Amino acid sequence: MQQLLWLSQEKLLADTTVKQSHRPPGVILMKKLSRLWLSAMKKAGKVQRKQFLDFLSPASPRRKTSSGRTTKSAPRAASASASEVTVTAGVHHVPATTHSLQYRLCLPKPTPSGLPLIVMLHGCQQNAADFAQGTRMNAHAAKHGFAVLYPEQSLRAHPHRCWRWYAQDAQKGEGDVALVASLIQEILETHPIDPQRVYVCGISAGAALAHLLALTHPELIAAVALHAAPVSGVSSSAAGAYSVMQHGSLRASAAARRALTRFPRTGALPAILFGGTDDKIVRPINQRQLLEQFLLLNHAQGLTEQPARETPYGRTSKKHPRRRIVATRDYLRGRKLIIRSVLIEGLGHAWSGGDTTLSYNATGPDASRLVVDFFSRHRLEPATK
Repeated sequence: MQQLLWLSQEKLLADTTVKQSHRPPGVILMKKLSRLWLSAMKKAGKVQRKQFLDFLSPASPRRKTSSGRTTKSAPRAASASASEVTVTAGVHHVPATTHSLQYRLCLPKPTPSGLPLIVMLHGCQQNAADFAQGTRMNAHAAKHGFAVLYPEQSLRAHPHRCWRWYAQDAQKGEGDVALVASLIQEILETHPIDPQRVYVCGISAGAALAHLLALTHPELIAAVALHAAPVSGVSSSAAGAYSVMQHGSLRASAAARRALTRFPRTGALPAILFGGTDDKIVRPINQRQLLEQFLLLNHAQGLTEQPARETPYGRTSKKHPRRRIVATRDYLRGRKLIIRSVLIEGLGHAWSGGDTTLSYNATGPDASRLVVDFFSRHRLEPATK
């Protein structure tokens, strides 16, 4: 039975990737992206001030309408109420540089000392408010006593607010990675956060940056959650990033071994990974190769694989005459869960269980609840003497 369940997850991955394995990145697409980049950069200066004012205002995130346009409306009841949390907006200025980063910080009420902190990194074409409302993470965090930090990529840094995870400086822990790390340090110094319980979570480009942040700052991050994440450490350009997102990389394992050498970690790097079989932006092959990377990062020989399991979710319909499945694979060290891989049948490039009135959220298992549960099991392991 265990072997059949294992094969079922492999089949879910294989069915969605085999047909794409020989399709090279489109040259026409990259030219269009370049033109869009140049056009957006010209507009970014004017838009930046408006976005900053919107960011600091209490207005709600934009919602999709039936016509495809966006509008603003009040948060849904699933969000944490004002009596449960305090949300503040701010700007972090990196010491001795001209770099800055806008952010939102959610703290539970009352605010005790020794709070665990979840750092949430949004995807492209999202901002901090969109990501907070879409994932409903504030409500889950407040329930379990977590603080949540939402850094926001600048339009000047990227016209679509994409974190530049593919840049060479990011691979070294610099660039956007260093910017977020600097913000975390400031929050640790100015708020009652437990430095042994800082976690990072992201989707898509945000997940890729979260992975790099955890790798390059082993003294800072206790565990990581990656949703629709591309393989890490194998691209150094936008074109290379597109290829990885579509096809994965034969160099995934080598990149993980290289990271172990460059950024040694004394303890484990716990990770929960989410992927969808219908994701056309970050193809499911990335989920499989990310799992391979984290097995290497956590010294697979010391891990015990648990029997794979399948859980049905959703409702049946004419289009889907059977319930879809969630295939989960766990890896333990002793009795402690170190790696969890969650593959969701039918999920596209979207946050599972999110607010579907916003872009990049879809019906499915509640990923935010699973993330908080996973993080609650871990704290940063002390350095060995």
